[in-house]
Amino acid sequence: MKHLFLPTKAFLLLFFVFSLSSCVKDSLDDVIEEESQEEENQQDEVSDGSAITNLVIPEDFEFKTSEVVAVTINDMAPDAIYTVYAYNDAQFEIQDINVVNDAGEQDSETTFESDEYNQVLFTGRPINGVLEYVVTTPSYFSKIYIRRKEGNTFSSEIVDIVNGTATYNHSDMSGKLRQAEVSQFKSKYALGRSAQKGIQIDSLFCVNGSGQLFTVNPLTGNLTNLAAMPQGSWTAAIDQTNLYLYSIGRSRPYPLMRYDIVNDSWTTVGNVGMGGPRLDYREEDGLLYFSGNNAKIYTIDPSNGSVLSTWKINNLDVTNGGDLAFAEDGTLFLSSFGGLYRLDLDDRNVYQATRISADNLPFTPTSMTFDSNNELWLASNGGSSDLIIMDTVTGGWEYIYGPNSTSGINFGRTINDLTTLTFTDEEMEDPDTDGDGISDSNDEYPEDAEKAFEQFTPSKYGWGTVAFEDLWPFMGDYDFNDAAINYRFVAIINSLNEVVELEINFEVTSDGAGLTNAFGIEFESIAPNQVESVTGTVLTEGYINVAPNGVEQDQNRAVVILYDNNETMLNIPTQVIVRFTTPLSIAQLGIAPFNCFLIVDRDRGREIHLPNRLRTSLGVNTVDTEGVNQDPDGNYQTDSRLPWAINIVHEFKVPKEKIPVNQAYNFFNQWATSGGALFTDWYKDNAGYRNAGNIQ
Repeated sequence: MKHLFLPTKAFLLLFFVFSLSSCVKDSLDDVIEEESQEEENQQDEVSDGSAITNLVIPEDFEFKTSEVVAVTINDMAPDAIYTVYAYNDAQFEIQDINVVNDAGEQDSETTFESDEYNQVLFTGRPINGVLEYVVTTPSYFSKIYIRRKEGNTFSSEIVDIVNGTATYNHSDMSGKLRQAEVSQFKSKYALGRSAQKGIQIDSLFCVNGSGQLFTVNPLTGNLTNLAAMPQGSWTAAIDQTNLYLYSIGRSRPYPLMRYDIVNDSWTTVGNVGMGGPRLDYREEDGLLYFSGNNAKIYTIDPSNGSVLSTWKINNLDVTNGGDLAFAEDGTLFLSSFGGLYRLDLDDRNVYQATRISADNLPFTPTSMTFDSNNELWLASNGGSSDLIIMDTVTGGWEYIYGPNSTSGINFGRTINDLTTLTFTDEEMEDPDTDGDGISDSNDEYPEDAEKAFEQFTPSKYGWGTVAFEDLWPFMGDYDFNDAAINYRFVAIINSLNEVVELEINFEVTSDGAGLTNAFGIEFESIAPNQVESVTGTVLTEGYINVAPNGVEQDQNRAVVILYDNNETMLNIPTQVIVRFTTPLSIAQLGIAPFNCFLIVDRDRGREIHLPNRLRTSLGVNTVDTEGVNQDPDGNYQTDSRLPWAINIVHEFKVPKEKIPVNQAYNFFNQWATSGGALFTDWYKDNAGYRNAGNIQ
């Protein structure tokens, strides 16, 4: 028995080791035989039309999910600053939700999400009347959103993308006319209180669901009625510069209404398409920040009611009721029927809510606003609302006016939202601390004269993904999970619209290979000596030779190897900074993610690139190799035009091991066989787009 038992154990151990080695690739030599067998199996699947290798792909299709857009802005104003967004006006996740409204009644409201890619692409200013950028947008986008700021006046325009170009010519003078009107109004107001020159005076503007607009003097409690609203509302927010109050109607189609403080009149500027109780205006970007009875925040263009961007809120205990308010330092606060919260935007573009009020409040806050002393005022629900001041640090509070106060002042009406208008005779200065010609409010780096603006790829808060099959030039399984790298590139630009630095933010999200792979980037129009320094790379394997300035040696163009072991980088957010010796033009920098590539299994010559991209000076076209070479012409596509690498201008969730991408994403086949014409957003999490069980 003993003589039989021991060999049996040894056989089982050898069987286990052999089985394990067939799943984990130790080197490319080990997989040649395995890949030959897989190719035979794929030949047996010819009758299966769903097999990815059977797809009929147009000859010129390169599996691109994005479009390069040349943006040109013509504007002769020397101080105009532009912020340009990718823009898609489609609405997603549209639904009616049951809520408790600001009147304490059961109600329903429409809610939706904007496209998650509706984010900032770049900021800059025209030089000699022209601002030119080349940006990347998703293929399914057909517009960009242009936001212009001159002084403290904002304007905007939605511009069509036509044949890869988007052009905007500025000629609107309405902002200057409004500023003249506001200046005249403020001068008349100042004459009436010349004895108090230089003293800030606040007025609390209040609205309610019955359509009343009125002001309350925070010092005396005096109430003044103003022009009736076109529709009752739960929201109010003031643009201090242009003296406009904005409010969203409480009923469908939820109109965005604008009150002219100078002329005591109302105008409807557009329909938001969803309702809710929380609204504030942010002077820094001239946008409305809105939140419905849900855990989301939206930005809205006050000139037309367009919804631009959507953010999620985590840790919000109660989503109904309340308001939004920006403090003087830019901190965003949210109140709901559950209390007061501070909101902080994290690096995943999600607002994290921190509750400030430790206990449930004895009142239900419907609104809040900061006054010129940075004191937070809240109003409570009820037929006769209370006005309350709350400490934003401790959560302590005190009734100031209303039935629960000791003031003896009762308003006898509901306040569903309030916002502060502050008058002052002193003009706010906007210094230029670093002397680069860009005022501090418009300068992303106000204390660094070499830096002023930023360009983002794919966007300010978005991530793109490059995903690889690492068996080139052999056939892979097309799960694209051998290496997947999320990226966000930030080009740092000076006041002359020249690039001085590049931030490469990345994170390896998948390592299904079992090989020790590296990842690099070639800058195709930049010489190695044009790079001053590279910091942040992670090179541990000893086969990448780096010059003193941080680029790879023996290359004709600047090449940066970000890391040389995919496995050790898994789920580690990393930043690499490339500093240039002299400023570069935006065109010379090129289009991110540039010529990115994988180095396979410590073999420096074996590079995998996106389709039809050139290998670097150190790359080798492996024509004579054991096994079936699927890429004899070295263009990184098989004869059936399948790629070994794909760039998704979106955070890509890779398929599980051995699951081809077309079995994880239901419309991949239609997209590929149409040459990218159909289902251009096939990778998104829209209803019916994904097989969740096949995705990591």
